[in-house]
Amino acid sequence: ISGRELVSVPTQVFALDQLQVLEMSPERESCLRYQMELLPKEISHLRNLTCLYVDSNNLKEIPAEIGTLSCLERLTLSNNNLSSLPAEIGTLQRLHSLHLANNSLTELPAPLCQLRSLTFLDVSDNKIGTISPSIWHLEKLETLLLLFNSLESLPEEVCLLRNLHTLWLGNNQLKSLPAAFGELVNLDWEYNYCSCNFEGNPLESPPPEVCSKGPEGIKDYFLSLHGI
Repeated sequence: ISGRELVSVPTQVFALDQLQVLEMSPERESCLRYQMELLPKEISHLRNLTCLYVDSNNLKEIPAEIGTLSCLERLTLSNNNLSSLPAEIGTLQRLHSLHLANNSLTELPAPLCQLRSLTFLDVSDNKIGTISPSIWHLEKLETLLLLFNSLESLPEEVCLLRNLHTLWLGNNQLKSLPAAFGELVNLDWEYNYCSCNFEGNPLESPPPEVCSKGPEGIKDYFLSLHGI
């Protein structure tokens, strides 16, 4: 949707019931040139959408009707003013990529832990202080971006996400890692620096020099603490 003269989303858009990709982000050249404050509830008419881009608007909430988009695979909500998400978002069982960076979330919304097809989740640059233990339900998750939040700890259940290849934890308030963190063997930053990062955390257990050795080094550290 493009055009500087637009002051709202044309209602005709919601009659396109075979539409699969909808871009309504001011950042994208093909899209809106103004910022939406509300995502129209009529979005529910677009039952065949697979990709919805509404990043870089001024959205403060997402309507419950988002839960009717059962074919949705990719949803970008970054750079808005969201402090919560509707419970209905947890019904999007085909969703594999969710972008929520630079919002106002203070916790990882519980409905996200129901998205069992999710492989990519970006919640960086929020105000998240806690991660629900239910995160272990995201068994297919490969990329989890948590940098620039307010995390002081991670639940042990994070260590059950054995498909994680990328986990960014930089610029939080983490003083320690879960004892089973070394079980995340696919996080191999000894060979791929971008696989995981800890910069900007006051880590003590394990200390940064141990973290730099990768999962094996972290595993050995915790084993030594228990005299094993």
